[in-house]
Amino acid sequence: MELNNLKPAKGSTHHDKRIGRGAGSGHGGYATRGSKGAQSRSGYSRKLGFEGGQMPLQRRLPKFGFTNIKRVEFKPINLSTLEELASKKGLAEVNVETLVASGFISSNDKVKILGNGALTKALKVTAHAFSKSAEAAITAAGGSVEKL
Repeated sequence: MELNNLKPAKGSTHHDKRIGRGAGSGHGGYATRGSKGAQSRSGYSRKLGFEGGQMPLQRRLPKFGFTNIKRVEFKPINLSTLEELASKKGLAEVNVETLVASGFISSNDKVKILGNGALTKALKVTAHAFSKSAEAAITAAGGSVEKL
């Protein structure tokens, strides 16, 4: 290696055009920003959805629908899931803690038991809500239902 072979590291000498560095740069004066307005000022950042003063799309479209702020969201669990869980772990009682421990729900979910599937074991089921068919199937199998 000699002095005449030295070169800068690859990529170290490539720079974007230096804007606003005098008349000789070719971008002096307004430095490609135009003369007036928010975009010519320092510190300007375009707001999300801004369309240059034109009425933005989200304000042009009509509002519709209704969101009930008191709506209660339930996590649905079917009888087939309860049957599978009870037979796998040998349970006689299924409650919210059991479902959380087995990973079907998270600890702050509300549970509704639905009647899809068949129940062969007599289970004591504790949950926040039950469908009519699920309640009937649990009691028909000899189990009991308890609402939280």
